Amino acid sequence: MNGILNIHKEPGYTSFDVVAKLRGICRQKKIGHTGTLDPAASGVLPVCLGNATRLCGMLTDKDKEYRAVLLLGRETDTQDATGRTLAIKPVEISQEQARQAILSFEGGYDQIPPMYSALKVNGKKLCDLARAGKEVDRKSRSVVIHSIRIEEISLPRVTMTVCCSKGTYIRTLCHDIGQALGCGGVMETLVRTRSGQFKLEDARTLSQIEALAQEGRLQEILIPTDAVFAGYPALYVRQEWQRLAENGNALLQEHLTEPGTPGEGQQARVYTRDGRFLGVYAWQEEKARWKPVKMFVGKDA
Repeated sequence: MNGILNIHKEPGYTSFDVVAKLRGICRQKKIGHTGTLDPAASGVLPVCLGNATRLCGMLTDKDKEYRAVLLLGRETDTQDATGRTLAIKPVEISQEQARQAILSFEGGYDQIPPMYSALKVNGKKLCDLARAGKEVDRKSRSVVIHSIRIEEISLPRVTMTVCCSKGTYIRTLCHDIGQALGCGGVMETLVRTRSGQFKLEDARTLSQIEALAQEGRLQEILIPTDAVFAGYPALYVRQEWQRLAENGNALLQEHLTEPGTPGEGQQARVYTRDGRFLGVYAWQEEKARWKPVKMFVGKDA
């Protein structure tokens, strides 16, 4: 099968666990996820099958949305509620002070990745170093908090929905908010409600996926690879030039049935005459051609 499954990862599973389980359910090896989600967290985890695995990197780069509960007054070594407690502090702030501190993080800021993460420093995973009792210097990374919507403040807890750029650690955001308030803070719970265009309300659990597979109905919920590029215009290759396109070559306007008038850098979905998706192309004005950006055909697709 080629396409994307929108998985609702439940707490207790790692992203690798989900992929391993799906390999058995779908009976195919070529499966990849689109970005890790902590074992204690739940929510949206798009998983790519077959030639759609070429999308993994592109989908990982998409913005994410999370619903998190921030617990103030506690600090842990993992920056979430599962870690070893480092400090307990009184929460002597008002709701308005909490609100202002939280909303001050909207926009761009430099975030230092947590030690308990899969990032590597000098070839070693930070989480492995942390478990060995070692802490190393980490370079801060620029992240963008597009918006924070505060759902409820019931101190010491705050429930909030965060829309952010790739690479943002929500538990680090919770830690940083706690530092800004002077009382410390940890992430108590986390649900990823959206990853790119994939939403939690449309996601299925592994047990639901397994039941559909046993009924032979998995194709009903398999999202086509080209759906990710639904906002791009569609172009169709003339029959006599189909082999040229299948081999990943650039295409001229005369190779297409209705090429239109593209602008520099415009991207488009390219199909065969019978509707088979070939890949994404971008228009090069100087050379007057469509250059392949990402192909979804070929031996290793």
